[in-house]
Amino acid sequence: MKRLWFVFKSILTVIAVMSIICLFWSAAYFITEAIYTRFAWQPHPLVRQIISSIFGFLLFGMTMSAIGPFLRKRERVFWHHLIDAINRIAKGDFRVNLQVDWGGRHHPFAELVTRINDMAANLQAMEDMRQEFISNVSHEIGSPLTSIRGFARALKNENLSQEQRMHYLDIIETECVRLSKLSENLLRLAMLDSERYPLHPTSYRLDTQLQTLILHCEPQWAEKDVDMCAVMEKVSITADEDLLSQVWLNLIHNAIKFTPKGGTITVQVQRRGEQAIVTISDTGPGIPKHDHPRIFERFYKVDKSRHRAAGGSGLGLAIAKQIVDMHHGTISVQSEPGEGATFTVELPIRGPFS
Repeated sequence: MKRLWFVFKSILTVIAVMSIICLFWSAAYFITEAIYTRFAWQPHPLVRQIISSIFGFLLFGMTMSAIGPFLRKRERVFWHHLIDAINRIAKGDFRVNLQVDWGGRHHPFAELVTRINDMAANLQAMEDMRQEFISNVSHEIGSPLTSIRGFARALKNENLSQEQRMHYLDIIETECVRLSKLSENLLRLAMLDSERYPLHPTSYRLDTQLQTLILHCEPQWAEKDVDMCAVMEKVSITADEDLLSQVWLNLIHNAIKFTPKGGTITVQVQRRGEQAIVTISDTGPGIPKHDHPRIFERFYKVDKSRHRAAGGSGLGLAIAKQIVDMHHGTISVQSEPGEGATFTVELPIRGPFS
């Protein structure tokens, strides 16, 4: 349909141009004939044709010169807006929305305007993310520093009991550990964001890796009397074992953190065609539906007070997603409030390396 419209539009354009040319050349013919009659001059037919043609060109040129400034004025306005938009983008103002108000989407530069608008919108989105990232980092760093400063000042009180003094020192140590983890996670994210981050793929048993990590976490889930259930097929995969271990530890630690005492965590590994499927489910408080699209964003927290009490920074799932993306896999969540959460990771068996 669009192609038919383009052909029809082209035919109309050719007809319009031919009609204008015929109009000017007809006017030139009648004017020159009137001049020949007025002066009783009968030139050779070839000379008549040359004079009519030249006069037709002159009429066309003078008419275009007369209406040209009006057309060029609109073009100048368009280019002025375009250059102004580019200058604003260059200075960091990405709230640009150019309009082609003459010719619409059929204007020759409509595609250019669309691309500039898209570029400005993408840059604005990146700027908003950068500002939010800086704000989140500042908040995550500022909160423990304020706590450390306050308790350090309190320790100067000579009347504190030994018990209070040790309690304050424990809090300071906890906040220092939190800052250290935040620093490590930020550094890890920066490294993963680098296109040159080296992957070291090897072929190994995915089920064996998860069994080992579950055993390493036994003190944490045993302390909460959590029932750990593992259902695993024998699945071999080609991937970066160290990086994926960070994904599994992150998901397992989250499951332990938010599963209540006496709850259940289920880790399942299976092969489905050329995909390895890992699901980690818990019986925790669950995640509201409106939080699902943003749960893998950096610093995003479903329950900010709960995460802070648990010592989280909101970077763990972002790191997990980055690592899974690097392996050309997917990570998703299914959850309802009060019904626990299930995280599913799908990875290609041979990975993007073979």
